[in-house]
Amino acid sequence: MTAELPGEGAAIARCPHCEAPVEGPEDRFCCHGCETAYHLLQDMGLGEWYAKRESPGARPETSDHAWNAVPVQRTPRGDCTTLAIDGLRCTSCTWVVERVLERTEGVQAAQVSYATGRAKVTWDPEVVDLERLASRIAAIGYAPRPVDAPAPPDPLFTNLAVAVFGTANLMLLTAAIYASWLDGMEPRFMVLFRWGALALATPIATWSAEPFWRGAFAGIRERRIGMDVPIALAVGVLYVHGLVQTLRGAEAYLDSLGMLVTLLLVGRILESRGRRDTADAAAAIASRLPRTARRRTVDGVEEVSPSDLAPGDLLELGPGTEIAADATLTEGALQVQTSMLTGETAPRTLAVGDDLLAGSVVLEGTGAARVVRAGENTTAMRMAEAVREAIDRPTVDNPANDLAPTFTAATIAVAALAGAAWSWAVSIPVGVEVAVAVLVVACPCALGLAVPLGVSAGLGALARRGVLLRDGDALLRLGEIDTVAIDKTGTLTFGEPTVLVADDAVLRVAAGLERASGHPIARAITREAVRRRIPLPMPQELQETAGVGVEGVLDGHRYALRSGGAGRVELLADGVVTGSIELGDRPREDAVQAMAALKAADLGVTVLSGDVSEATERLAHEVGVDAFHGSLLPHDKAAWIGQHGRVLFVGDGLNDGPALGAAHVGLAMRTGAGTALGVADGIIARDGLAPLVAAVRGARATRTAIRANLRRSLVYNALAVTAAAAGLVNPLVAAILMPFSSALVIHGASRVERELSRT
Repeated sequence: MTAELPGEGAAIARCPHCEAPVEGPEDRFCCHGCETAYHLLQDMGLGEWYAKRESPGARPETSDHAWNAVPVQRTPRGDCTTLAIDGLRCTSCTWVVERVLERTEGVQAAQVSYATGRAKVTWDPEVVDLERLASRIAAIGYAPRPVDAPAPPDPLFTNLAVAVFGTANLMLLTAAIYASWLDGMEPRFMVLFRWGALALATPIATWSAEPFWRGAFAGIRERRIGMDVPIALAVGVLYVHGLVQTLRGAEAYLDSLGMLVTLLLVGRILESRGRRDTADAAAAIASRLPRTARRRTVDGVEEVSPSDLAPGDLLELGPGTEIAADATLTEGALQVQTSMLTGETAPRTLAVGDDLLAGSVVLEGTGAARVVRAGENTTAMRMAEAVREAIDRPTVDNPANDLAPTFTAATIAVAALAGAAWSWAVSIPVGVEVAVAVLVVACPCALGLAVPLGVSAGLGALARRGVLLRDGDALLRLGEIDTVAIDKTGTLTFGEPTVLVADDAVLRVAAGLERASGHPIARAITREAVRRRIPLPMPQELQETAGVGVEGVLDGHRYALRSGGAGRVELLADGVVTGSIELGDRPREDAVQAMAALKAADLGVTVLSGDVSEATERLAHEVGVDAFHGSLLPHDKAAWIGQHGRVLFVGDGLNDGPALGAAHVGLAMRTGAGTALGVADGIIARDGLAPLVAAVRGARATRTAIRANLRRSLVYNALAVTAAAAGLVNPLVAAILMPFSSALVIHGASRVERELSRT
C-alpha cells in the first residue's frame, strides 16, 4: 500500500508549538512531544510566551547525558551548577526556559543567558534532582547538556552546506550559458540549463536563506524592522526576478542569488562566532579552574572537590598544583603563574603571608596555604560572574537601538528609489541589481553591536586586571570621571600600624616583649624585627596590661613598653626611657606611581580621610598628592563629592559607604567592610593600586573604542549605500562588504585589551 498525498481540499494548519505544517484543524499538534510541551507551558502559566516569541518553539527531543555525573557545587541555598542550553534562538527562548526552571518545585534560583547559551541553576536536592530539571528543559524543546559535553554543530552550517553545494552547481550551469554567448548552444540545452539553475536556486532561496526569512517575519510580526528585513527583500527580489526571466527565456543571473546567500551565511556564522567568543570570556575563566584540590587532614592528605573546601582548610601545594581557592601561604615559598587572572606573564615569587588566587598554577616550590575564600566567593568566580551578569543583564543605554530601525527603513526607501531610477534610465535588470546591492550592503547590525561588544570587552579586560564592575553602566560612567577622591587608611595605605623608625637594639627588646601579643602594634613590631632578621629573645616574667603596655625581664633588666604619644612607643629599662619606636600607616608600595599615573591622565586627585589633618597631609605629600582633607565625617566626604562633579571615589571602610553611594563611580577595596562592598559600583579585587589605574585607562579605552565603532559603522553605511545606489557595487561585492563591517566592529572592541596591554 502506498501513502497518498492530501487532496487539494485538505486543511493544512500549523503545530501550535513548533509551527510545523500538519493536516487537520488549527489545534492539532505534529507530535506528542510538542503537545506535552504546549500543555506544560500552559499549566505553568507561561502561555503568554506563544504570543511574544520571536521564533517557533523547538521540537522536544530526548537526552542521553549522565546527569548524576555532572559536578555540582554545594551552597547554603542548595546544589548549584551551570548547564549549556542548545536551541536558544532568541531572547524569548531565554525567557521561557528561565521561567520554567523558576516555577519548578525545589528550584531556588535560575538564570539563563542568551549571550552564552548557558543556564545557572540552584536547587534543593531533597526536592528535585538535576535529571528532573534537564527533562523539564528538554520537554519544551530545548537541549540541555553539561558544559563540558561537546556542542552539536551549528545548524547554520547545514544551511551553508546546501547553499555551497547548490551555488557550485549553479555556477557550472550558468558558466555554460555564459559561454554560449560566444559559441552558441542548442535551444533545448539552453532551456534545460536555465530550468536546472532555477531548480538549484529554489532550495537556496527558501531553505538555506530560512534564517533570514525567519528573522524578517519575526520583526514584521512585532512591528520592528530588523537587519534581516532588507536581506530577505534582496533574496526575494533576486529569486522572483530569476523566476520571471526563466519563464521568459531570458538570462536570470541566479548564480548571483546563490553567491549572495552563501556569503551572507558565512558572514552570519563568523559574526556569531565573534560575538560568542567575546561573551564567553567569563565562562572561560570559570572553566579553567581546577576540578580537584589536595586538602590536609589529621590523617594525611585527601583529594576533594573545590566545592567541598571551606575557609580555614589547609591546602597541600607542590609543582604543577592548580590553586582551587583563594588562600594565604602559611608554609614554604612558591613561584606561581597568575596570567589567567591578572594578565601578567612573568611568574610571581610568594613567601609566607602572601595571597594566592584560585586559578593560579604553582611552577616551583612546595608548601601549604590556608583557604580564605572558596567556591563562588573566589576572586576568579566573582570575576566570571561580574562579566557574565553584565553581558546577560545589560543596562547600558545603547543609542544604536533607536537608530538601527530608522536606518533600515531608510535603506529600504533608498533601494526602492535607486532601483526605480536605474530601471527607468537603463533597464529593469540593472535596476533590480542596484536595489539588491543597496539592501545587502547596508549593515545596521554593526551599529547595534558597537556598544554591547565594547562594554563586554571592557568588563572582561578590567576583570582580568582585578577590577570587578557591577555592570556596563558603571564602566561607561568610569570613562567620564574628571576627579579621583581616595580614602587614606586601608586604601592609600595598608590600614595597619607599621614601624617607620627604630634602632635594631630597641626593636630587638620590643619584639621580644611583644612576641606573644596579638595587638596590632605588637604585630607591627615583631613583623619588622623578622623582616630585619633580628633574632627574637625570650623574656621572663612577661606581663601584659590592657590599655597600658607590656613588661618583662630580659638580659638582667626589667623592660617595659609604654605609649609615648601619637604614633610613638617608648622603651623603658628599669623605669628609665632608653629608646622609642615611631609607628605609622605605611603607604602601599605602588601608591606613588599610581597617583602620578592618575595625574598624568589629567585627573584631579584628592585624599579624603577621617584621620587628623596632620596625618592626612603627611601621607598625601608622601604619595605625591597636593589636595587633601582630613578630620572628615562620613557625610562630609559625601558632601565634598557632591560639590565636585564626576568623581571616582575609592574607599574601604564602613564609614565610606555614603561617599561610595554619592560618587559618580565608587570602587571598594576587596578587604573593605561589607557595607562598602555592597554600595560600591565595583571592587578592586587585587592588592595595590595598579588596578585602579588600569580601571581608569580601561574605561577610557572602552569609550574610545565604542565611539570609533559607531563612527566607523556610520561612515561605512553612508559610503556603502551611496556607492551601491550609484551602481558602483554589485550584489556579490555587497555580500562580502556587509559581514566585513561587523568584523570591523568586533576588531574595534578588542582595542581595550590592546590598549591596556601596552601600558
